[in-house]
Amino acid sequence: MNITFLGTGTSQGVPVIACNCEVCQSLDQRDKRLRTSILIQTNDKAIVVDSGPDFRYQLLREKVKDLDAVIFTHEHKDHIAGLDDIRPFNYLLNKAIDVYATERVQTALKREFHYIFAETKYHGLPQINLHTVVNGFDFNIGATRIIPFEVMHHLLPITGYRIGDFTYITDAKTVSEASFEKIMGTKILVINALQNNPHISHFTLNEAIAFAQKVKAGATYLTHISHNLGFHEEVERNLPPNIHLAYDGLKLDV
Repeated sequence: MNITFLGTGTSQGVPVIACNCEVCQSLDQRDKRLRTSILIQTNDKAIVVDSGPDFRYQLLREKVKDLDAVIFTHEHKDHIAGLDDIRPFNYLLNKAIDVYATERVQTALKREFHYIFAETKYHGLPQINLHTVVNGFDFNIGATRIIPFEVMHHLLPITGYRIGDFTYITDAKTVSEASFEKIMGTKILVINALQNNPHISHFTLNEAIAFAQKVKAGATYLTHISHNLGFHEEVERNLPPNIHLAYDGLKLDV
């Protein structure tokens, strides 16, 4: 299984519009962060987790030629806004895309992309097959088993996913013991680390490090990063062994 980080930034990305801070002005490409998303390529399927506002450019940048499914973690705009950009796959590959989301997230998708679900269809609409994710109930995409579990983004439930020895969590602030049990034993963990200062709905850097050390994964990669965290090179240099900052375009072989 191959993982590509399509984006590693928070809701505003990095650089932030109109911001003149040193991180936003950095020339290091690892400090350029589009909205958070990953591409998972298995032996038989190409799966994306979250399609944010930068989805079109992310797919072009990584030269993605096929897509089978989109899995959503939650309904915030920086995670769903790019769903319409699946249309070229519908047209060029002549197939609908499987979309997996909880019922609450489906409600948001139907509100934001009402034309996809309208009774009256017009030519060129995105073609999707909608599947319901229920935390606690595993499902398959092709030959790949997906284990969904719930974490909390302050008061909003978020769905994390474990796929074999790989676990992906974004926008987490608290994780229940029941969910933690599903994460234990994972070899590669991806977890959000927004900034250094306390935040009501996101792990700080220190909270993410503490969580990673509790999980004891072979390697942990931090994502959903804001400009407030600092320069990639400096933060990476001071992280504990086996914990790394992810960056856009980073590829992992799981």
